[in-house]
Amino acid sequence: MPRGDKSAYTDKQKRQAAHIEEGAKKSGKPTATAGRIAWATVNKQDHGGKQSGSGRGTQRSTASSKLGGEQSHSGSAYTTTGAKKSRSAPKPKPTPTATPKRPARATAPATKSAPANKK
Repeated sequence: MPRGDKSAYTDKQKRQAAHIEEGAKKSGKPTATAGRIAWATVNKQDHGGKQSGSGRGTQRSTASSKLGGEQSHSGSAYTTTGAKKSRSAPKPKPTPTATPKRPARATAPATKSAPANKK
C-alpha cells in the first residue's frame, strides 16, 4: 500500500475526514492544508486506524471533537452548561462610597502649657 493511500480507512472515517475538511475550508484554510488537518484528526481520534473484529483495538479519543464543540459553543446563548465558567462569579469592583469627610480640626494657637505634676 503506497503512502497516503486511504483504502484502509473505514467508510465512517472517510465521512468524518470529509466533514472535518469542510469545516477547515470554511474557516479559511487552503484545500491541501484542510485535507491534512482532516486526516490527522481522524488518525488522532482512532489512534492510527481500526482493527477488524468486534471490540478490538483501543478506545476512541474524542478530545479534538470535544475541544471544537467547546470553542464553537462559547457564546452567550450557551452559558448554561458552565463549561467555561469559573467556580465563583467575578466580584463587582467596590464603588467609592461618598463618606462625609470630617471637618478639619480647629487648631488653637500654640501656647505653652504647664508641665503636669508627676507623682
